[in-house]
Amino acid sequence: MFIVTAKVPKRRNMLLVAIAVLLLLVAVLLLGNRNPKTVDAEPSLAAETNEQRVAYLQSLGWEVDEEPVEALQLKLPGELAEPYRSYNEIQLKQGFDLTPYLGETLERYTYCVTNYPDHPKGCQADLYIHDGVIVAGDIVCTGANGFIDVLEFPD
Repeated sequence: MFIVTAKVPKRRNMLLVAIAVLLLLVAVLLLGNRNPKTVDAEPSLAAETNEQRVAYLQSLGWEVDEEPVEALQLKLPGELAEPYRSYNEIQLKQGFDLTPYLGETLERYTYCVTNYPDHPKGCQADLYIHDGVIVAGDIVCTGANGFIDVLEFPD
């Protein structure tokens, strides 16, 4: 068995402790300053501008008119009752959830979709925005065989 001893001056100990504390402080500041809303939200879900909303729809494969046909504000009810409950089931399928926004006011932007397979007309994309971030969305096709579906481009 070997025992090694070393005499380290107190100044060196103090310097090492100070450096360790400084590194710890920098790590806490860097990691602690992150805004959870922006860290968890994908950058592609930013939708403060019309260009960002159109780019998001295009990233999913949709061709849409550059300007929305409708823009409005709506207040969600305080609890999920029909038809919001059924609508939220669609949102859950695509990774959105309206429950954190109950009682909040959302903005809805509606765009004409020009490339839905087998439905060249009558389809629209809705995006629901809260604080500049997309929190829900859907594709609606009207007519005799109308439906509402997730934003994912169909195969």
